[in-house]
Amino acid sequence: MVALDIDGTIVDHDSVLPAPLGDAIRRIAAQGTRVVLSTGRSWHDTRDLADRLDLPEGPYVCSNGAVVVRYPPMDVLRMVTFDPADVIERVQRMAPQALIAVEEVGRGYRLNAPFPPGDLSGTMEVVGVDDLASRPVTRVIVRDPGSSPEDFLDLAERLGLHGVSYYIGWSAWLDIAPEGVHKAMALADVCARRGIDPADVLALGDGRNDIEMLRWAGRGVALGDAPLEVRLAADAVTGTFDEGGTLAELSRWFDLD
Repeated sequence: MVALDIDGTIVDHDSVLPAPLGDAIRRIAAQGTRVVLSTGRSWHDTRDLADRLDLPEGPYVCSNGAVVVRYPPMDVLRMVTFDPADVIERVQRMAPQALIAVEEVGRGYRLNAPFPPGDLSGTMEVVGVDDLASRPVTRVIVRDPGSSPEDFLDLAERLGLHGVSYYIGWSAWLDIAPEGVHKAMALADVCARRGIDPADVLALGDGRNDIEMLRWAGRGVALGDAPLEVRLAADAVTGTFDEGGTLAELSRWFDLD
């Protein structure tokens, strides 16, 4: 099995998929190797890429492992939720300027104010904070366009996020998920269902939310432009995205000529 992060691994930060890489992924799948997209994106943010790649029916790991779907047709195989009330109260108290969204699986988001254009997709419903905290969710997204990723590392420390998992994105973006939920957990479930040994999994990623996946896979490979802690968690480091690092790693193991 090949497990692939999306943003910064197979598409750039404008969601552009290089044509040679897309062809390589399709060819690997056609050769009989299961290709699983494993992403922090929601399913509705992932579906367009799934359609472009035209992969065989199979699982997709979304929302950092909180959601696993089979597609096509779309069927939710696994969904893990948590009570967001405490997290949202802390964020409101410590970062009152922050934008907060909670995921509505398969549809979009409820949010306390509009996010920057292009950050989110699907149905957007602006609601009060009490509504955001009113029922279990798969994740909470915290965003502050005026802050840096380093500011968000500090915010995560000050929030004291116990009982949840969290990931700092490449921008000023904090993803908060149910405790113990991450890509590796979801991929382990996929492997168990399919009779695949984790030792036979090649995983590639570039973000902090890929660390568990890279450690878990038989071969975990970080992109060259990944943060240091991600590269240290990997078995190997390939070239940067712009250098074609993902394609170079895939070409080591598959006949792509």
